[in-house]
Amino acid sequence: MSDRASPDGLQRDSIAPMEPLSPDEIARYHRHILLPEIGGAGQQKLKAARVLVIGAGGLGAPILQYLAAAGVGTLGIADDDRVSLSNLQRQVIHDSGTIGEMKTESAAIAIARLNPHIKVIRFTERLSADRARLHLSGFDLLIDGSDNFDTRYMAADAAEDARIPLVTGAVGRFDGSLTVLKPYEAAEDGTQNPGYRDLFPEAPPAGLIPACAEAGIIGALTGVIGTLMAMEAIKLITGAGEPLVGRLLLYDALSARFDTIRYKRRGAKQSRTA
Repeated sequence: MSDRASPDGLQRDSIAPMEPLSPDEIARYHRHILLPEIGGAGQQKLKAARVLVIGAGGLGAPILQYLAAAGVGTLGIADDDRVSLSNLQRQVIHDSGTIGEMKTESAAIAIARLNPHIKVIRFTERLSADRARLHLSGFDLLIDGSDNFDTRYMAADAAEDARIPLVTGAVGRFDGSLTVLKPYEAAEDGTQNPGYRDLFPEAPPAGLIPACAEAGIIGALTGVIGTLMAMEAIKLITGAGEPLVGRLLLYDALSARFDTIRYKRRGAKQSRTA
C-alpha cells in the first residue's frame, strides 16, 4: 500500500485509477451521488475503500450493514465467535437460521444478500497485535467494535503503527460513546492529534465494568452507536464533514441526550501496556 494519502486522508495506491461505477451501482447509490458532499467521486472512493471491522456483534452488525449498503468495496471481518440465540436481540446481521454458525460466515452471507458488489474477507480469529498488524497491510481504515479494553488498546496501537484512521466505540447498559483516532497526524493548529491513551491512559481494573452478559444491554443502543461509527467511516473515506478526531461523542439513551467531550494529547507519549 502506498504511503501517500489522498485528499480524504486515507492511504491510496498512487498508481491505480479509481474504478468507474457500473450502471447498476449508479442506480443503487443514486441518493449518495445526488449529495454534493459525496457525488460520483465520493462514491468511487467508497468503492475503492478497504475497511477492516473488528467484531461482527452488537456494534459490528450495523457497521457492516451500513458500510455494505453504502458501497464500501472491501470489508474485512475479524471475529472468532459463533452466533447464539442471546445474540439476536441486538446483533441484527444474524438471524435464527444462522445460530451455531461462525459470525464471520453469517455476516458475509448477509452482506452478499444486501449488496453483491461488496468483497468480504473473513478472519475467523481473535486478533492478536501481530496478526492485526499483518492484516492491516491490506486495509486503509480500521473500525473497532470489540467489547473489551485489551482489544481496544491493541487496535489503537496497530492502527497508529499502520498510519490509518481508527473508529472506535463502546456501549454500556443504556449509554455509548465513539471517537476517531488519527494520532499519526497533526491538527490544524500544528499540535499532534491525541491517541487512545490520551483519552483512556489505562484500562479500568478487571471486574469494574461488567460485560453485557452480566449487566444486560438494550439492543437498539448498539444500533445507534454502530450506525454513528459507520457514519464516521463514510466521512473519513469520502472527505465529507468533520470526523470526531479529538472529540468523544457520548449518548445517554434514557435521557435521549448527546454530549461531546474534547480531549487533547497529554504531552509526552503515553507508554503502551503489554
